[in-house]
Amino acid sequence: MRTRRNFLIVSAAGVAFSAAGPVPQIMAQPRVKTAHILTGFTAGLPDAVARLLADQMKTYATSIVVEPRPGASGRVAVEAVKAAPPDGSVVLFAPIGFLTLFPHTHKTLRYGPQDFVPVSAVGSFAAALTVGPRVPAEARTVADFVSWCRANAKDATYGTPGVGTSMHLIGAALGRAAGFEFLHVPYQGRAAVQDVLKGEIASAILPIDSSLGLVQSGQLRALATTGSERSRFLPEVPTMMEAGYPLLKDVTWFGFFVPAKTPSNVIADLNGAIQAALRASEMESSLAKLSVEIDPISGDNFAKLLASESARWKEIVRATGFSPND
Repeated sequence: MRTRRNFLIVSAAGVAFSAAGPVPQIMAQPRVKTAHILTGFTAGLPDAVARLLADQMKTYATSIVVEPRPGASGRVAVEAVKAAPPDGSVVLFAPIGFLTLFPHTHKTLRYGPQDFVPVSAVGSFAAALTVGPRVPAEARTVADFVSWCRANAKDATYGTPGVGTSMHLIGAALGRAAGFEFLHVPYQGRAAVQDVLKGEIASAILPIDSSLGLVQSGQLRALATTGSERSRFLPEVPTMMEAGYPLLKDVTWFGFFVPAKTPSNVIADLNGAIQAALRASEMESSLAKLSVEIDPISGDNFAKLLASESARWKEIVRATGFSPND
């Protein structure tokens, strides 16, 4: 199993997260009879990853049910887990942005870090800046694209999964840093890639798997990825950091969370089942098909990652001038 641990761990003052304990021995008899893993989205990447993991986590519960609870950019599921009994029967599987990004992009939230125990991250993915036929074929780098955008202001557009998403903010930060007006075009989900392909918009910033096949076939061009290192799925494509924008990093981690006051022994059982699932022989190849890297970050390291990412996104949101909304 390939593990990446090159994230920056920085404590952030004023951001409190509880941490899961060390990985235990897996219990022979599950404490939990039926576990419900709630995801905040309908069929898509979070749901697919949750189901892969649930199939390997039978030692945690006699029965595990993955339940999509879509709505409010995943917050419906978050609030449902907050209100659930703290007995390990209801678990949240979600991108960590609900704790690290949303507090800085929403005026009001009906939850906070104190309402959850972060158990373990399981995987991560980066995004890619891709361009299509609206941008001249000679534009092969971020610098080329920035020059084209400056010269073609009315065409300097980028699509993302929506307003206030991390990819929206990365694009806004790129425009500010490079000194051009980068017009954001929000879409539902990952539909932006089709409009880039048709030339209706110039570019998109989306998870790598959204356009991987189109990039590999030459129909779209990936100018940069947003990870801290090059993606193994697009190893020839430089990162935004390599392109001269060291602050424009966007890595989405998925993780498991339980309601506050969940007993430590239940948290330990869940953490052990998660780590065992990630070690399953087929898990790496299954996640690789989704362009997801395994990142089994648990315990204090996961709590520190959450604090670090929250502090980092606070600065990015401030720098872009984004106005928090409801």
